[in-house]
Amino acid sequence: MIDRTMHDTFRSAVERYPVVTVTGPRQSGKTTLCRMAFPSYSYVSLELPDVRSFAQDDPRGFLAHHGPRNILDEVQRAPQLLSYIQPMVDEDHSPGRFILTGSFNLGLIETVSQSLAGRTRILHLLSCGLEEIRAFPKGQGNLFETMWTGGYPAIFDRDLPPREWLGDYVQTYVERDVRQVLKVTDLFTFQRFIALCAGRVGQLVNLSSLSSDAGISHNTAGAWLSVLEASYLLFRVPPMVSNLRKRVLKTSKLHFYDTGLVCYLLGIESPDQLRTHPLRGSIFETWVAGQIIRAQLNRGQRPNLFHYRDRKGDEVDLVLDTGRHLTAIETKSGATIAPDFFGGLKRFASAISTHAEPPQVTTLLIYGGDERQQRTDGLVLPWSEVAEHPWTQETS
Repeated sequence: MIDRTMHDTFRSAVERYPVVTVTGPRQSGKTTLCRMAFPSYSYVSLELPDVRSFAQDDPRGFLAHHGPRNILDEVQRAPQLLSYIQPMVDEDHSPGRFILTGSFNLGLIETVSQSLAGRTRILHLLSCGLEEIRAFPKGQGNLFETMWTGGYPAIFDRDLPPREWLGDYVQTYVERDVRQVLKVTDLFTFQRFIALCAGRVGQLVNLSSLSSDAGISHNTAGAWLSVLEASYLLFRVPPMVSNLRKRVLKTSKLHFYDTGLVCYLLGIESPDQLRTHPLRGSIFETWVAGQIIRAQLNRGQRPNLFHYRDRKGDEVDLVLDTGRHLTAIETKSGATIAPDFFGGLKRFASAISTHAEPPQVTTLLIYGGDERQQRTDGLVLPWSEVAEHPWTQETS
């Protein structure tokens, strides 16, 4: 297994906080990260029924039995443990006492926030980003191979066929675990809903359309979408409204964290089929958004990614907002640069300049080609250099 990009951020957190919580989707590598970074820690998996029973029936005895310096894996299986960890770290708040991992964000983060507020650092580990994929012996291919395969580490670590592994993942995690949380009895409708979400990557969220196409109520569509988001399957990029409040559309865009999962849900059988697929551009946009989000989360930062669209139809795919500086990002999956690719970026920069105290604006075109160019209208960044670009707040 490779070293993850989050490794240094994670070690630093454990050296400063009594409790560190690592959350993210199943099979993103949370357990491996924790055990590789701290091999001397006692490892306890609460997935095992007998271990979980011990933790649930006798939490004090369970924590005493395993002693200090623990990795408690899938702690959402025994959430009452957190209420007993709280007084322990209040009495002795030396750093690195407990490392917690968990897969389901909604339930875990709510429980952690209630029991360990101010006592834990929460980190989010997603599937592998481009720089991590390159570290595997059979890692990065061309753009379409990279997007089609996605980034789940097991695919690369065990050299597994992506569609085979992703099919099992959807069945065991999405259709079983997530559906159980939602108490969904109609599996076919739930499968259709997820596929419809995949077909809307890079688009504005329209719950009315989504619920109508899925054959469910508006409220049900909203609830299902929220749980899929909390399960680290998809995310919403909010609109940028702070500077142009009266002229922008206040609707979020829908994105998936892993484009391999998107391709599986859309029935895209190969990288070559993705190359000519009508959603190729939208999948590329969601891939770029996911890489930027990873770069920020891997450094323990809150994502500050937005999109822009005004009522005239002018739009920018992604906007990175660091306060006094905005990076406007347009994504194009083609390998050839056309002059009209910069139109939205230029109109965005012009609109921002009319603000009373306009922030500095950098324009950036990310495309499917291989050549980096500095043009008058902005930097042209090839897809293969996305991982090296400074997306975090310290350097953006």
